[in-house]
Amino acid sequence: MSSIRRAFTLIELLVVIAVIALLIGILLPALGSARGTARTIKCAANARSVVQGIAAYSAVGKQYFPPHYVYGANDTGMDWRFEDQQISNPNPSTGYVHWSYALFADGHVNEDAFKCPSMLRGGAPATNPGANSNDWEPFQTNDLGNTAGATTPNDRQVKRIAYTGNGAIFPRNKFYSSGGDRKNVLVKDADVQNPSNVILVTEFNPNREYEALRVGGSLYKTHRPVTPFIGLSAGVNVYSEPPNAAVPRFLYARVSDLLDERDVPEGAIDTASASVLNAVGRHHQGSKDSKCGLANFSFVDGHVERSSVITTIEKKRWGDRFWSISGANRVNMTTPP
Repeated sequence: MSSIRRAFTLIELLVVIAVIALLIGILLPALGSARGTARTIKCAANARSVVQGIAAYSAVGKQYFPPHYVYGANDTGMDWRFEDQQISNPNPSTGYVHWSYALFADGHVNEDAFKCPSMLRGGAPATNPGANSNDWEPFQTNDLGNTAGATTPNDRQVKRIAYTGNGAIFPRNKFYSSGGDRKNVLVKDADVQNPSNVILVTEFNPNREYEALRVGGSLYKTHRPVTPFIGLSAGVNVYSEPPNAAVPRFLYARVSDLLDERDVPEGAIDTASASVLNAVGRHHQGSKDSKCGLANFSFVDGHVERSSVITTIEKKRWGDRFWSISGANRVNMTTPP
């Protein structure tokens, strides 16, 4: 019997290598897609945890939703004064008390639940991150123009935030003076009559390192909610909309106001022209259209859906009232031109 062992020929080795390379080429996109799906699911689970935390907060807070942000009475702690809630902070060193911290500090939500693994570093930084320079973005400045490590202002906000609230439910700080005819008011959960069809929380737009949240290239306004409506006569300047009227004074944003991802401007969260809804994410799998990309949306009743911002406008899923603003607050539910 022959003891000679036959080796692979060069051609056979090349064929094996080619087959392995082909399999890798087939499997890698599938693995990447699976990882993307897992991240999306995790983001949705976190969004659900956040909205459940809001429900727990309102249950012990006389059924009110938390304000999205207020100016703190001091540079630490959760206290705030009604008379300080004006156009600008009369005590700018005190920073913001943010809704995320209200949930986190009371133990309703773990800090990591405010992150989304599909986003860079899990989310955007606080507007005024405080003393720990690791909490800042490169070249970030705070409200006072200071850079990494500045101890004041120091926001009471989670270190990384992936989510923002529906500004028609989460009031801003303007309880005392808005500079217009209207002010913000606290909203009760009972005010929202169709909770399964009204968005409460969604995801920020993380494109180009959160450019939609940056103002002046370096100030991240992550304390802001997104405003889904415009005024009938005042446009995006909703506080200047006449407070008394027999007809609905607010409209849904137009689909044409939603820009292609490549055209979303810096500081869309603080826009004076196009819809603030351009600051909502469109970064999850399911659509290749850069205008209609998908985000997770959490509803008042606690469920989460993945959808495009355009669909939420077309289906009127931001509510039929501008609950968080004083005066006549009905929304025209017809599709704007």
